[in-house]
Amino acid sequence: MTTNSGITKEWVDETVKPGDDFFRHVNGKWLATHEIPADRPKDGGLYTLRDNAEKHVRELVEKIAKEQPESRIGALYNSFMDVEKIEADGLEPLLKEIAPILNSATPSHLAVTLALLSRAGLPQLFAWYTSNDPKDPKNYTFFLYQSGLGLPDESYYREEKHEQACAAYVEHIARMFELTGLAEGFGLTPEQAAQLVFTHESELARLHWNVVENRDAEATYNPYQATELDEKFPGFPFSQWLLALGADPETLGQVIVGQPSFFEGAAKLFTSIPLMSWKLWAVWTVLRSRAPFMYDELVQESFNFYGKTLSGTQQIRERWKRGVGAVEKALGEEIGQEYVAVHFPPSHKEKMLVLVGNLLEAYRESIESLDWMTEATRQKALEKLSKFVTKIGYPDKWRDFSALELVPGDLFENLRRTGAFDADWLIARKGQPVDKSEWLMTPQTVNAYYMPPANEIVFPAAILQPPYFNPDADDAANYGNIGMIIGHEIGHGFDDQGSRYDGDGKLESWWTEEDYAKFKERTSALVEQYNAYVPVGLDPKFHVNGELTLGENIGDLAGMSIALKAYRLALKKQGIESLADAPVIDGMTGIQRFFFSNARGWCTKSRPQHAEVMISVDPHSPDEFRVNGVMRNIDEFYEAFGVSEGDALYLAPEERVRIW
Repeated sequence: MTTNSGITKEWVDETVKPGDDFFRHVNGKWLATHEIPADRPKDGGLYTLRDNAEKHVRELVEKIAKEQPESRIGALYNSFMDVEKIEADGLEPLLKEIAPILNSATPSHLAVTLALLSRAGLPQLFAWYTSNDPKDPKNYTFFLYQSGLGLPDESYYREEKHEQACAAYVEHIARMFELTGLAEGFGLTPEQAAQLVFTHESELARLHWNVVENRDAEATYNPYQATELDEKFPGFPFSQWLLALGADPETLGQVIVGQPSFFEGAAKLFTSIPLMSWKLWAVWTVLRSRAPFMYDELVQESFNFYGKTLSGTQQIRERWKRGVGAVEKALGEEIGQEYVAVHFPPSHKEKMLVLVGNLLEAYRESIESLDWMTEATRQKALEKLSKFVTKIGYPDKWRDFSALELVPGDLFENLRRTGAFDADWLIARKGQPVDKSEWLMTPQTVNAYYMPPANEIVFPAAILQPPYFNPDADDAANYGNIGMIIGHEIGHGFDDQGSRYDGDGKLESWWTEEDYAKFKERTSALVEQYNAYVPVGLDPKFHVNGELTLGENIGDLAGMSIALKAYRLALKKQGIESLADAPVIDGMTGIQRFFFSNARGWCTKSRPQHAEVMISVDPHSPDEFRVNGVMRNIDEFYEAFGVSEGDALYLAPEERVRIW
């Protein structure tokens, strides 16, 4: 048995009681002294692993770019790094992209242009993609979603707390029009153009569903035949738009519209708002999207707003980091193939499979013993659990990029080609059987996910490293950290949205009405708890949105509770019958190390501006509440650290939420 605890205590702040603020007790010294690097809005936690992955990817990319400059990776990276050519080209590449907008003489002509821009990888009025059909999860279908805004979310355009951000956004638009001279072609000053664009986006924002409404899997599943979109949403030529996109409506068949009221309203605006206003807005969407790839003056102004003003980041990332990011986005799996060959030993996969097996076993035991669930629902829940698919490290089959040809020395052409390649790949699979080997993240991504219509949990190679996963460490640290993350992802299968999908990934209720009412009662208590949380240093108006974060909070609470059960199972398999008998290492009991390891894993620090943005749009709670908000609902936490009435985190036993 190892004596390596897998944790270190140098950041502990003894002036903070565990029962008052466990997050700051474990991480206080780091939080008080750590300076967030100037080129990022947040640091700590996963960022250490992301830095490592980025460094490894840089080595791979730069080696390929040097030795094989004609390759896809080489052509894209070198064209991004060729500052001299980018500066010399000036505005020319952008003018080439916006010319079709300026030449659009009618709304239908502009609609076709918007589709072509979407094919080039530029966000436009409507977002679209293909993915597993939630009502027919064995096949891919085509989704249409609301889009069209330059600020993070529709709430920015209507909520008073975002007034300063809106004013800064209008100034930023004006400055960009001033630098490019593009407003003059519309007979406007930069300030007039900026105000018109903002007014236009505000009209679109009024139609947007909010972040909570968009979480509703049933409400956002609205099937239509592609050929009937023109009739259902009059005012916008959807058939022409789809054809230009590369998707023939006659053969496309059924499409899923996420927010029908947005499409209805946007289609009406397409004919009621003057064409000139639409063209100006379209020019702005191209300008803001391409600015990070252009000459330095535009790159800096784009960063000044989206980096400094919105996120508080002080300094733009080094060019190589941005170049690696561009290659990652376009050719992630091609890099991933090289990455895992060097950085993912097979032994990591074997140890992870043991962890996942124990987590699934713990979930099964937990579901079997739930006192609030009837037998009919319990059997369905167990059936779903038995059908979970686990993917670890990297895909069994890699995406084929051989049809994609990139051009050395032409960054904008490469961006257009990668956009079109992705568009054709997505459209071609509509109606096809789902490729079960597909991954939504690359192996070098430090993250994990649950995919409801596939009922699968996925753990890329890059997250399977210390401090999250240490194959040489004692079990307590691994179950408290990567074990909780595994449990969290499984928990998404049983959160307020994931629980609406059955074991085959079909969006179909498997609950009795009585059980679902009990489930809702428990989750609503969690909503109330999280609504009361405000990150340290922020104004109370920036409190957590318990509805928006509900799915992630259920995942966190379930993940932690079940990881603890799995840790118990692992001990039993080693002949240790109870938590009390677990070895004491580094002066800490097993249960203390379990919780400590978890809090250490979530140790992060954010700039206030970034924290404000994330409170509005991120379905995850701020990291301090992913620790404190979870721990206070778990009985064993109270026992491990002597938490009692009067401590800030104390909740009376009857107020503690227990779901899974």
